[in-house]
Amino acid sequence: MPSQQVFNTKDGAVYTTSNGAPVAEPYAAEKVGPNGPLLLQDFHHIDLLAHFDRERIPERVVHAKGAGAHGYFEVTHDISDLSCAAIFNKVGNKARATVRWSTVGGESGSADTARDPRGFAVKLRTEEGNWDWVFNNTPVFFLRDPAKFPHFIHTQKRDPQTHLKDPDMFWDYLSQNPESMHQVMILFSDRGTPNGYHRQHGYSGHTFKFVKENGEFHYVQIHLRADGGFKTLTNEQAGQLAGSNPDYGIQELFNTIEKGEFPSWTVYVQTMTPEQAEKFRYNVLDLTKVWPHKEFPLRPVGKLVFNENVQNYFAEIEQSAFSPSHVVPGVEPSADPVLQSRLFSYPDTHRHRLGVNYQQLPVNSPIVPIANFQRDGPATFISQGARPNYQSTIQPLTYKKKAYAGVQHEVFLGSAQLDLIEVTELDFEQPRALWSKVFDDGAKERYVQNVAGHLGNVKSAEVKARQLSVFAAVDQGLSDRIAKAIGHPTVQPLKVKSANEARRFRADVGKFPELKARS
Repeated sequence: MPSQQVFNTKDGAVYTTSNGAPVAEPYAAEKVGPNGPLLLQDFHHIDLLAHFDRERIPERVVHAKGAGAHGYFEVTHDISDLSCAAIFNKVGNKARATVRWSTVGGESGSADTARDPRGFAVKLRTEEGNWDWVFNNTPVFFLRDPAKFPHFIHTQKRDPQTHLKDPDMFWDYLSQNPESMHQVMILFSDRGTPNGYHRQHGYSGHTFKFVKENGEFHYVQIHLRADGGFKTLTNEQAGQLAGSNPDYGIQELFNTIEKGEFPSWTVYVQTMTPEQAEKFRYNVLDLTKVWPHKEFPLRPVGKLVFNENVQNYFAEIEQSAFSPSHVVPGVEPSADPVLQSRLFSYPDTHRHRLGVNYQQLPVNSPIVPIANFQRDGPATFISQGARPNYQSTIQPLTYKKKAYAGVQHEVFLGSAQLDLIEVTELDFEQPRALWSKVFDDGAKERYVQNVAGHLGNVKSAEVKARQLSVFAAVDQGLSDRIAKAIGHPTVQPLKVKSANEARRFRADVGKFPELKARS
């Protein structure tokens, strides 16, 4: 029988069952006599076990390991000429923000210092709903064709037979898809191992559109520049920390904020008109390319500050759900096919991982009232009362209408989509610039050693040779240095179309009448 004294926790709360009944002894279980079997009537014990068996939700398929915090975004510069989003209608406007940084390929228990891109996802709670920035710490990615994404991620995971990470899988994919080279140059550089989650930049990567009230738009790329600079670890430092403190990034973030040293970022946009996009040397929809800053300078927008640690990691970070489809009026996705694919995939995985009402969870819930025709389902916290769940004339909802400018841009977009299919010399110009103009001698040597340390573990001579030919297409000297480091013969560059051929292809495609029908 339970005793008369009720157990109290450190914060003064009384220990209870899930239905709120106080419990005298948390470790007790009701039995028939001192040594008898357990009683099914002991709801406290059954409740404890039943919840324990269900207290893990599926981890994210990618971006499983991460850290987060809360803070705010403040508009510091007027960009109302670019977007009618309410957040931008006045300098000084603020929105509460939640961030989740993450590694991409590892499981939830993997090391924070792994050589991997980092996710940089921010939820802004605006007066027009939540706007999610689902960014990375690199301005480009490994692919521009969404059909390749599941295949690529599988090569970063574990082998189906051995259940081990496999360098042959990793490099087999990259060597067959040379458009990945720009990201590979960044990944195996010093920036591939950031020094903590909060000491790195963030980039939209994708092209978005900022839209005005009349429908006119600019293409934009959003940049989050860490005010303290992008800090990195050497390959050796990252490896040591992976063994001694795999949660280094989480710990550094928490301690930094606790000390009152709030990390901050300056937010910029690059802008491009549709006319400029049609004349741009590269494809505005290509996730493997950057926009040169000299041609499209950074324009300051605001400040992003994270000044509050979470009180409960699961509730506030693990249950947080970000999606590039969570936008507000004045912001729209571009026709970038990878972005278009993500618009579906992210909410779909949230519905699987968290449930159909994932946006009603406190960390995801907008600060504005919700009025729509969605009702019921598991974990319904917001039921919208007696309002009809159809387009009713009895209690009608009002609708915000948009105006769109008549721009003849569709043929270009269709051409640009087709232009993403083939690898050309254009795919090696920006990686070559990184190697020849950005990396100094020390960075070049570290890059060669970082690649050699990974590629050298590949068993397949064919995969090694193929990847070396991709490096040679960037720079023959780079390929030769890696070949020497892994004990492999030098190879000739991969053969691809010239930049002039690529431009002629883009121009010719627009002449096909069937393209206009498709677009």
